[in-house]
Amino acid sequence: MKKISAFVTTFNNAHTLRICLDSVKWADEIVVLDSFSTDDTMQIAGEFGAVTFQHKFLGYGPQKQSALEKTSHRWVLLLDADEALSLQLQQEVQELLQRGPDCAGYELPRQEQMFWRMASSKSRLNGFLRLFDKSKAHISDMPIHAAPKVNGKIGRLKAPFYHFGEVDIHTKVDKVNHYSTGLVADKIAKGKKVSPWMLVFYPPLYFLRIFLFKRNYQNGWAGFIASATMAFYAFMKYAKLYEYQQQQKHGTSLLPDCAPQPEQKNRPK
Repeated sequence: MKKISAFVTTFNNAHTLRICLDSVKWADEIVVLDSFSTDDTMQIAGEFGAVTFQHKFLGYGPQKQSALEKTSHRWVLLLDADEALSLQLQQEVQELLQRGPDCAGYELPRQEQMFWRMASSKSRLNGFLRLFDKSKAHISDMPIHAAPKVNGKIGRLKAPFYHFGEVDIHTKVDKVNHYSTGLVADKIAKGKKVSPWMLVFYPPLYFLRIFLFKRNYQNGWAGFIASATMAFYAFMKYAKLYEYQQQQKHGTSLLPDCAPQPEQKNRPK
Protein backbone atom coordinates (compact mmCIF):
# COMPACT_ATOMS: atom_id res chain seq x y z
CA MET A 1 0.00 0.00 0.00
CA LYS A 2 1.28 3.45 -0.93
CA LYS A 3 2.01 5.70 2.03
CA ILE A 4 0.44 9.14 2.02
CA SER A 5 0.95 12.54 3.66
CA ALA A 6 -1.99 14.87 4.20
CA PHE A 7 -1.05 18.55 4.40
CA VAL A 8 -2.97 21.63 5.48
CA THR A 9 -2.12 25.34 5.79
CA THR A 10 -3.80 27.18 8.65
CA PHE A 11 -4.47 30.52 10.27
CA ASN A 12 -7.00 30.74 13.11
CA ASN A 13 -8.98 27.74 11.88
CA ALA A 14 -9.91 26.20 15.23
CA HIS A 15 -13.62 26.20 14.32
CA THR A 16 -13.13 23.78 11.38
CA LEU A 17 -9.70 22.18 11.75
CA ARG A 18 -10.82 19.32 14.01
CA ILE A 19 -13.29 17.91 11.46
CA CYS A 20 -10.69 18.44 8.72
CA LEU A 21 -7.95 16.48 10.48
CA ASP A 22 -10.36 13.86 11.78
CA SER A 23 -11.18 12.99 8.15
CA VAL A 24 -7.48 12.24 7.39
CA LYS A 25 -6.40 10.73 10.71
CA TRP A 26 -5.77 7.44 8.89
CA ALA A 27 -3.02 9.04 6.77
CA ASP A 28 0.58 7.97 7.43
CA GLU A 29 1.50 11.60 8.13
CA ILE A 30 -0.32 14.89 8.68
CA VAL A 31 1.62 18.12 8.08
CA VAL A 32 0.23 21.46 9.28
CA LEU A 33 1.91 24.73 8.28
CA ASP A 34 0.49 27.55 10.37
CA SER A 35 0.77 31.34 9.96
CA PHE A 36 1.04 32.08 13.71
CA SER A 37 -2.56 31.47 14.73
CA THR A 38 -3.80 33.08 17.93
CA ASP A 39 -6.63 30.60 18.59
CA ASP A 40 -6.49 26.86 19.37
CA THR A 41 -5.37 25.81 15.89
CA MET A 42 -1.96 24.52 16.96
CA GLN A 43 -3.39 22.68 19.96
CA ILE A 44 -5.89 20.88 17.72
CA ALA A 45 -3.13 19.96 15.27
CA GLY A 46 -1.21 18.45 18.17
CA GLU A 47 -4.20 16.35 19.21
CA PHE A 48 -4.02 14.56 15.87
CA GLY A 49 -0.26 14.02 16.04
CA ALA A 50 0.39 16.38 13.15
CA VAL A 51 3.90 17.43 12.26
CA THR A 52 3.58 21.19 12.77
CA PHE A 53 5.49 24.19 11.47
CA GLN A 54 4.92 27.91 11.70
CA HIS A 55 5.87 30.50 9.12
CA LYS A 56 4.63 33.94 8.18
CA PHE A 57 2.11 33.89 5.35
CA LEU A 58 3.91 33.89 1.99
CA GLY A 59 0.83 34.04 -0.24
CA TYR A 60 -1.58 31.21 -1.05
CA GLY A 61 0.60 29.42 -3.60
CA PRO A 62 4.00 29.76 -1.91
CA GLN A 63 2.54 28.82 1.49
CA LYS A 64 1.00 25.61 0.12
CA GLN A 65 4.21 24.83 -1.79
CA SER A 66 6.19 25.22 1.42
CA ALA A 67 3.82 22.83 3.22
CA LEU A 68 4.09 20.35 0.34
CA GLU A 69 7.89 20.38 0.59
CA LYS A 70 7.64 19.47 4.29
CA THR A 71 5.78 16.21 3.60
CA SER A 72 7.67 12.90 3.82
CA HIS A 73 5.78 10.65 1.41
CA ARG A 74 5.56 10.70 -2.38
CA TRP A 75 1.75 10.60 -2.46
CA VAL A 76 0.07 13.58 -0.84
CA LEU A 77 -3.44 14.85 -0.11
CA LEU A 78 -4.05 18.60 0.06
CA LEU A 79 -6.93 19.97 2.12
CA ASP A 80 -7.85 23.47 3.22
CA ALA A 81 -8.58 23.82 6.92
CA ASP A 82 -12.31 24.27 6.24
CA GLU A 83 -12.60 21.07 4.20
CA ALA A 84 -13.12 17.43 5.15
CA LEU A 85 -13.30 14.11 3.31
CA SER A 86 -16.60 12.25 3.39
CA LEU A 87 -16.48 8.72 4.81
CA GLN A 88 -17.04 7.35 1.32
CA LEU A 89 -14.13 9.33 -0.08
CA GLN A 90 -11.84 8.23 2.74
CA GLN A 91 -12.56 4.63 1.81
CA GLU A 92 -12.16 5.31 -1.91
CA VAL A 93 -8.74 6.94 -1.41
CA GLN A 94 -7.53 4.11 0.82
CA GLU A 95 -8.66 1.49 -1.68
CA LEU A 96 -6.86 3.39 -4.45
CA LEU A 97 -3.64 3.47 -2.44
CA GLN A 98 -4.03 -0.23 -1.68
CA ARG A 99 -4.27 -1.32 -5.33
CA GLY A 100 -1.83 1.33 -6.57
CA PRO A 101 -2.67 4.61 -8.39
CA ASP A 102 -2.57 4.56 -12.20
CA CYS A 103 -2.56 8.36 -12.64
CA ALA A 104 -0.22 11.15 -11.57
CA GLY A 105 -3.05 12.88 -9.71
CA TYR A 106 -6.77 12.73 -8.98
CA GLU A 107 -9.52 15.33 -8.91
CA LEU A 108 -11.98 15.06 -6.03
CA PRO A 109 -15.56 16.40 -6.35
CA ARG A 110 -16.27 19.12 -3.77
CA GLN A 111 -19.69 19.51 -2.16
CA GLU A 112 -20.17 23.04 -0.82
CA GLN A 113 -21.93 24.31 2.25
CA MET A 114 -24.32 26.83 0.73
CA PHE A 115 -25.29 29.16 3.56
CA TRP A 116 -28.00 27.30 5.50
CA ARG A 117 -27.79 24.00 3.60
CA MET A 118 -25.39 21.61 1.91
CA ALA A 119 -25.34 21.65 -1.87
CA SER A 120 -27.42 18.90 -3.43
CA SER A 121 -25.54 15.93 -4.86
CA LYS A 122 -27.73 16.47 -7.96
CA SER A 123 -25.97 19.75 -8.72
CA ARG A 124 -22.80 19.54 -10.78
CA LEU A 125 -19.89 19.38 -8.34
CA ASN A 126 -16.60 20.99 -9.33
CA GLY A 127 -13.54 18.73 -9.24
CA PHE A 128 -10.33 19.84 -7.53
CA LEU A 129 -6.92 18.24 -7.92
CA ARG A 130 -6.02 17.33 -4.34
CA LEU A 131 -4.53 13.82 -4.41
CA PHE A 132 -1.28 13.55 -6.35
CA ASP A 133 2.27 12.25 -6.74
CA LYS A 134 4.39 15.16 -5.51
CA SER A 135 7.37 14.08 -7.62
CA LYS A 136 5.32 15.13 -10.66
CA ALA A 137 3.69 18.25 -9.23
CA HIS A 138 4.04 21.74 -7.82
CA ILE A 139 1.65 24.38 -6.49
CA SER A 140 0.87 27.29 -8.82
CA ASP A 141 1.92 30.78 -7.77
CA MET A 142 -1.50 32.36 -8.38
CA PRO A 143 -2.23 34.95 -5.65
CA ILE A 144 -5.77 33.53 -5.29
CA HIS A 145 -7.02 29.98 -5.94
CA ALA A 146 -3.51 28.53 -5.99
CA ALA A 147 -3.74 24.86 -6.95
CA PRO A 148 -1.50 21.87 -7.73
CA LYS A 149 -0.22 21.45 -11.26
CA VAL A 150 0.60 17.87 -12.24
CA ASN A 151 2.70 16.58 -15.12
CA GLY A 152 0.87 13.44 -16.15
CA LYS A 153 -2.51 11.78 -16.44
CA ILE A 154 -5.26 13.03 -14.11
CA GLY A 155 -8.09 10.81 -12.92
CA ARG A 156 -11.23 11.59 -10.93
CA LEU A 157 -12.66 9.89 -7.86
CA LYS A 158 -16.41 9.56 -7.28
CA ALA A 159 -17.15 10.35 -3.63
CA PRO A 160 -17.16 14.00 -2.49
CA PHE A 161 -15.26 16.02 0.03
CA TYR A 162 -17.00 18.82 1.91
CA HIS A 163 -16.26 22.54 2.03
CA PHE A 164 -17.54 24.45 5.06
CA GLY A 165 -16.09 27.84 4.12
CA GLU A 166 -19.24 29.82 3.29
CA VAL A 167 -21.48 29.60 6.30
CA ASP A 168 -23.48 32.75 5.47
CA ILE A 169 -23.93 35.41 2.79
CA HIS A 170 -21.78 37.92 4.70
CA THR A 171 -18.81 35.51 4.60
CA LYS A 172 -19.38 34.82 0.91
CA VAL A 173 -19.44 38.52 0.00
CA ASP A 174 -16.31 39.18 2.07
CA LYS A 175 -14.54 36.44 0.11
CA VAL A 176 -15.78 37.85 -3.19
CA ASN A 177 -14.36 41.26 -2.31
CA HIS A 178 -11.02 39.86 -1.14
CA TYR A 179 -10.53 37.37 -3.96
CA SER A 180 -11.53 39.79 -6.71
CA THR A 181 -8.93 42.30 -5.51
CA GLY A 182 -6.26 39.59 -5.47
CA LEU A 183 -7.11 38.46 -9.00
CA VAL A 184 -7.07 42.04 -10.27
CA ALA A 185 -3.57 42.49 -8.86
CA ASP A 186 -2.50 39.42 -10.84
CA LYS A 187 -4.12 40.69 -14.05
CA ILE A 188 -2.46 44.09 -13.63
CA ALA A 189 0.92 42.44 -13.14
CA LYS A 190 0.37 40.51 -16.40
CA GLY A 191 -0.68 43.64 -18.29
CA LYS A 192 -4.29 42.51 -18.85
CA LYS A 193 -6.91 44.99 -20.08
CA VAL A 194 -10.70 44.91 -19.99
CA SER A 195 -13.48 46.48 -22.02
CA PRO A 196 -16.37 48.04 -20.06
CA TRP A 197 -18.73 45.93 -22.17
CA MET A 198 -17.41 42.92 -20.27
CA LEU A 199 -19.16 44.36 -17.20
CA VAL A 200 -22.46 44.33 -19.06
CA PHE A 201 -22.49 40.91 -20.71
CA TYR A 202 -20.20 38.57 -18.76
CA PRO A 203 -21.88 38.55 -15.29
CA PRO A 204 -25.37 37.55 -16.55
CA LEU A 205 -23.86 34.82 -18.71
CA TYR A 206 -21.85 33.62 -15.73
CA PHE A 207 -25.02 33.51 -13.64
CA LEU A 208 -26.74 31.33 -16.24
CA ARG A 209 -23.72 29.05 -16.39
CA ILE A 210 -23.74 28.51 -12.61
CA PHE A 211 -27.51 28.42 -12.05
CA LEU A 212 -28.54 26.35 -15.07
CA PHE A 213 -25.58 24.42 -16.49
CA LYS A 214 -24.00 23.70 -13.08
CA ARG A 215 -27.53 22.82 -11.90
CA ASN A 216 -27.47 25.19 -8.94
CA TYR A 217 -31.25 25.36 -9.28
CA GLN A 218 -31.22 22.02 -7.46
CA ASN A 219 -30.29 23.99 -4.31
CA GLY A 220 -33.41 26.16 -4.23
CA TRP A 221 -33.11 29.76 -3.11
CA ALA A 222 -29.68 29.11 -1.61
CA GLY A 223 -28.56 28.09 -5.11
CA PHE A 224 -30.08 31.22 -6.62
CA ILE A 225 -28.34 33.47 -4.07
CA ALA A 226 -25.03 31.66 -4.51
CA SER A 227 -25.26 31.97 -8.31
CA ALA A 228 -26.06 35.69 -8.07
CA THR A 229 -23.13 36.17 -5.70
CA MET A 230 -20.78 34.41 -8.13
CA ALA A 231 -22.06 36.64 -10.94
CA PHE A 232 -21.25 39.58 -8.68
CA TYR A 233 -17.77 38.09 -8.21
CA ALA A 234 -17.33 37.98 -11.99
CA PHE A 235 -18.52 41.59 -12.20
CA MET A 236 -16.18 42.78 -9.43
CA LYS A 237 -13.09 41.23 -11.01
CA TYR A 238 -13.57 43.22 -14.19
CA ALA A 239 -15.02 46.32 -12.54
CA LYS A 240 -11.94 46.67 -10.33
CA LEU A 241 -9.64 46.16 -13.29
CA TYR A 242 -11.54 48.79 -15.28
CA GLU A 243 -11.40 51.14 -12.29
CA TYR A 244 -7.62 50.71 -12.18
CA GLN A 245 -7.34 51.48 -15.90
CA GLN A 246 -9.37 54.68 -15.44
CA GLN A 247 -7.30 55.73 -12.45
CA GLN A 248 -4.14 55.26 -14.50
CA LYS A 249 -5.63 57.20 -17.41
CA HIS A 250 -7.23 60.12 -15.58
CA GLY A 251 -5.55 60.27 -12.17
CA THR A 252 -7.46 62.90 -10.21
CA SER A 253 -8.25 65.13 -13.21
CA LEU A 254 -11.97 64.28 -13.12
CA LEU A 255 -12.30 65.25 -9.43
CA PRO A 256 -12.43 68.71 -7.84
CA ASP A 257 -9.21 69.81 -6.17
CA CYS A 258 -10.77 69.52 -2.71
CA ALA A 259 -11.90 65.89 -3.14
CA PRO A 260 -10.43 63.41 -0.62
CA GLN A 261 -8.33 60.63 -2.12
CA PRO A 262 -8.48 56.92 -1.23
CA GLU A 263 -5.47 55.55 0.58
CA GLN A 264 -2.98 53.83 -1.71
CA LYS A 265 -3.18 50.58 0.30
CA ASN A 266 -6.77 50.10 -0.91
CA ARG A 267 -5.76 50.05 -4.54
CA PRO A 268 -4.58 46.92 -6.40
CA LYS A 269 -0.83 46.67 -6.61
